[in-house]
Amino acid sequence: MPVDVTLTEAETDALRDWVRRTGIGSTVTGVEPLTGGSQNIVVRLQVDGRPMVLRRPPPHPRPTSDNTMRREIAVLQTLKGTAVPHPELIAGCEDLDVLGVVFYLMQAIDGFNPGTEIDEAYIRDAGMRHRAGLSYAASLAELGKVPWEGSPLAALKRPGSFLARQVPQFMRLLESYRHERYAPESFPSVHLLAEWLESHRPEDTEPGIMHGDCHLSNVLLRRDVPEVAAFVDWEMCTVGDPLLDLGWMLICWPDGPNPIDVGSELAALGGLATRPELVEAYLAAGGRRTSALDWYVAMACFKLAIVIEGTWSRYLAGQASAEAGERLHASAENLIELGTRVSKGDNPFA
Repeated sequence: MPVDVTLTEAETDALRDWVRRTGIGSTVTGVEPLTGGSQNIVVRLQVDGRPMVLRRPPPHPRPTSDNTMRREIAVLQTLKGTAVPHPELIAGCEDLDVLGVVFYLMQAIDGFNPGTEIDEAYIRDAGMRHRAGLSYAASLAELGKVPWEGSPLAALKRPGSFLARQVPQFMRLLESYRHERYAPESFPSVHLLAEWLESHRPEDTEPGIMHGDCHLSNVLLRRDVPEVAAFVDWEMCTVGDPLLDLGWMLICWPDGPNPIDVGSELAALGGLATRPELVEAYLAAGGRRTSALDWYVAMACFKLAIVIEGTWSRYLAGQASAEAGERLHASAENLIELGTRVSKGDNPFA
């Protein structure tokens, strides 16, 4: 859910003192929230007139919030100088005496989020809508090619099989949602899909960087040309199997079946690249090939369904709105239904 929160006056003063101490600048002005954030606070501001964006945990941080910020800082450090479109990291702060949480400043990107708005040029020109999708797929391929060994992101690489960890890890996440009004057993198809994923798991390949949540709400498009301006919201990024990003992109693409209902207004205009065209653009840009694409699509359905099912559990516990809980629970059910179809050889994206 969006977290449209800005900085308090005291926090703004503390930030100003920090940018002065670190030599970034001397004044902090124009502080305002950026809408459309996820679980974290995203704030637009200016340092000595230079536009920047501050990203920090929510007002009531989770136990993992500071490590999430450290992860995102490591990602942007690793991507510096690469062909992957991303915001430039300006500075990170792990000193909890400043804002009480880990935070960072990054470049302000001139672009729009196609999950929540559509630039006028894209409304007028179907060719721009089509080519933007191809850029999206090609940019995702670039991410999977970035060298990570010896980089700040290397610390996220866990030993052992990445693919073998996926089903147990996310079944534990589903179990963590349990409370007196929510039982994971109420989502029975998840367990059947989990069994199929385990029994059909492909061999691990060379590890690579993956975004982890690469749908259109986590992309900014350029306004002048049909290209990705930046991938954003790197909180699920890790060193794993980039082919899972490909599967994730395919299930979240709004052309045709759209189980999470992201980018539906863009799709309604027509002219989007088809999923086979996305795969072709991904491969042409040097993305990985696989004979197990159905497995990666089904795994993406499984993981994303469990992630967003958490909001339904929180709603039942009185910790989230009915609108968000019901909407995301419906999307989770759609995803498991789609993943189950794919597991049975009925892939509507093929």
